[in-house]
Amino acid sequence: MPRFALKVEYNGLPFAGWQRQADQPTVQGAIEAALAKLEPGEHTIAAAGRTDAGVHATGQVAHCDLAKNWEPFRLMEALNYHLKPDPVAIVDCAEVSDEWHARFSAVERRYLFKLICRRAPLTFDKGTMWRINHALDLDAMQEGANHLLGRHDFTTFRSSICQADSPVRTLDTLDIERSELDNGTLFQFHVRARSFLHNQVRSFVGTLERVGAGAWEPDDVRAALEAKERSACGPVCPPEGLYLAAVTYPVDPFS
Repeated sequence: MPRFALKVEYNGLPFAGWQRQADQPTVQGAIEAALAKLEPGEHTIAAAGRTDAGVHATGQVAHCDLAKNWEPFRLMEALNYHLKPDPVAIVDCAEVSDEWHARFSAVERRYLFKLICRRAPLTFDKGTMWRINHALDLDAMQEGANHLLGRHDFTTFRSSICQADSPVRTLDTLDIERSELDNGTLFQFHVRARSFLHNQVRSFVGTLERVGAGAWEPDDVRAALEAKERSACGPVCPPEGLYLAAVTYPVDPFS
């Protein structure tokens, strides 16, 4: 039974997250339904990470096991045909070994969060970035973000319903980039680690926004981290604006 890796892109707005649910649309459910059109029967796919409702992906990775020895390009094309009109696309496909696993073989995940400062409501970009109506101090946010780098107990910055066995993680990158647009100032938060806790990135961004707005000092981020208390976290930002951007493996299955 051949195994295939799928690189998946999706707009998370219409979905109740990645994970299959009995009574709500999900990304996993949409892909499994498309697979059932190709090979009748039940299908279960595994992903590198489970994104929440409203969260997007440009580089999610999943794997599926099929009975037929599909040519990867043809499988990609067939899945995209049956995924319409859902905002989900298979952008690459490759055959992998039976031991390869989208989640457990991954060595790094990268997330991107988009935040825009502008007074006017969003029109074309609504639901794809977080809009705030006040200015932010990039240097202060980056100074606060630097306190989070390295290996720490991130209890403060994980959801109270997080199911991870341990709150300890190693954060490799949290870089903030600013660019001036015709209609506002865009801040992009680039976050990289082997793995993440539930709501960790959104907790980071919501807290750093408070630093950028002047409500927190950069050193308050360090104090919040050291508190190891969820109540010490700043506001958790909304899901729009968050993207699972890339998943890295020891050997790129799509190369």
